Amino acid sequence: MTGVNIGILAVQGDVAENISATRMAMDELGIEGVVSQVKTPEQISDLDGLVIPGGESTVIGTLSLINGSMKKIKEKIASGMPVLGTCAGMILLSKKAKDRVVGEMEQPLLDYLDIKIERNAFGRQKDSFEADISLEKIGIPKFMGVFIRAPSVVDAGKAVEVLSKVDEKIVAVKQGNIIGTSFHPELTEDLAVHKYFVNLVQKKN
Repeated sequence: MTGVNIGILAVQGDVAENISATRMAMDELGIEGVVSQVKTPEQISDLDGLVIPGGESTVIGTLSLINGSMKKIKEKIASGMPVLGTCAGMILLSKKAKDRVVGEMEQPLLDYLDIKIERNAFGRQKDSFEADISLEKIGIPKFMGVFIRAPSVVDAGKAVEVLSKVDEKIVAVKQGNIIGTSFHPELTEDLAVHKYFVNLVQKKN
């Protein structure tokens, strides 16, 4: 197979939107390859890059743990595979997550991004909002962030690069080939974040 093989973790959440955004990003960049839904360890083992979409992080994590996908994703991350985690995806990539209301969460996490997450940091569904943000450090000076029950990063380790903040809350980070965002880049027409990710995958491939 020629080109890159990018998977969208299709357990639950914004799967179709991420498939569409990733395909369009690849088309615009002129990068050949495949974008597909992945669920099983076997499918994940063939990937060059993975997107973990927004959704319900506890559900995604629990179902991925049951079928062995979490273990395989960890192995692939350790080997350098680029991953983009949006909203729930960023929560899953983190080392620790707590809820603003409930407190510490006992949920399966990939334990890779050296960050502590506060779930629903900006409020619940009714508190969803959009905001202009800057991701200057990865060459995106302006981006419209869509925040839906969004988490924020309350603590970041030395290896973590903070990419963006909203109201002094950290909403985007990068550690190695891993990017985490509080917002949903797949829900805008701006492909800049997905293009950056696809380029990362292409370089690593």
